[in-house]
Amino acid sequence: MLQAMRIIADLHIHSKWSRACSPDLVFENIAQAAAKKGLNWVATGDALHPGWLNEIKEKLAPADEAGLFKLRASPSPVRFVLSTEISCIYSRGGKTRRLHHVVLFPSLEALEKLISSLEARKCNLKSDGRPIIGLDSQELLKLVLDASPECLLIPAHAWTPWFSIFGSKSGFDSIEECFGELAPHIHAIETGLSSDPAMNWRISALDDILLISNSDAHSCAKLAREANVFEMAAPSYSELRRILIEKDRSRFIETLEFFPEEGMYHADGHRNCDFWCLPEETRRLGGLCPKCGKPLTVGVLYRVDELSDRPAGTRPPQAVPFRSIVPLAELVADAVECGKTSKKVALIMERLVAQERTELGILLELAGPEIAALAGPEIASSVLNMRNGQVDIRPGYDGEYGQVKIKGVKKDRQAELL
Repeated sequence: MLQAMRIIADLHIHSKWSRACSPDLVFENIAQAAAKKGLNWVATGDALHPGWLNEIKEKLAPADEAGLFKLRASPSPVRFVLSTEISCIYSRGGKTRRLHHVVLFPSLEALEKLISSLEARKCNLKSDGRPIIGLDSQELLKLVLDASPECLLIPAHAWTPWFSIFGSKSGFDSIEECFGELAPHIHAIETGLSSDPAMNWRISALDDILLISNSDAHSCAKLAREANVFEMAAPSYSELRRILIEKDRSRFIETLEFFPEEGMYHADGHRNCDFWCLPEETRRLGGLCPKCGKPLTVGVLYRVDELSDRPAGTRPPQAVPFRSIVPLAELVADAVECGKTSKKVALIMERLVAQERTELGILLELAGPEIAALAGPEIASSVLNMRNGQVDIRPGYDGEYGQVKIKGVKKDRQAELL
């Protein structure tokens, strides 16, 4: 019997062709950064864009693992999954709907078939790596399945106020309301940075939907800030699809999550007014900002409250476990009280991520004394506190990320934690 291999996969990223994304997002840099982070698989992102598709064909080659791709003429072990994010903006039920969806493809043939179908409907795929199309989500799902029944459509960052299936501004109240008779073809949703599985467990209608987590990276530095951990005896695209459609929780080991409070739409508020609050305060205020009197941007926590039919703390029996992490550069910067792009943080990161060590390995597995030997007791104690969930966070709201502080440990006691 083949021994199962652990696969850490980030299935939603972008390329240099997407708006507000780094020009450094090219395949060579993505592969290098993914390996440093500890990823085995990473999405190509933006595969519908003609410029990026040309680079896919030029720079990637089929890997030994069926349905996956590797960097051509490179020893990099990182594998790529053909993928894109699509923005659907349309009207339904007297309301403008704005939803983002991740699509995964088993082959270039399926990808090109979807491109042909979208172009036949006058969709502009050239203007942005994440194209904006005027198709209903249900119609898009039909085209995706027509391109290949092996394709997967996964609603992206499912709870953010704008551009998501459950978003307070333009979404729906259920998967069935959004996709109608095609709803059984939705096997997973992406929790997004501003929610975690525990929040989603409050909605019983999601018990049979797998909760996946991805970085939605707009730069190489953001890769793996969320990811999925699988075990596969024979890694391949078809095995990934099987795990998701069969809800094989024995092979879906866990997700790696942002602390949801750090996400930019967790709480309610007004960024311009420098005001945030939690749902109970929003209700007390009648949904209006106390500083300017305009409606607050209602965040993910409020929206989860609206749709939940269970109390916080509920855990369904078949739930896939998760662990919450702080990106290593943020954690180091907080510990040494420097900016995360500072030279001091860069030097410490170089010491930590060397000799086949990875960022995720350090965050999740490396023993405290080893971290202390590499980077000092402050950083070691911060990592251990993060693993125990000992963090203080000013929640994100209205497009602004939350601020994370690892709970302090007096220097004279740091050795006790190692």
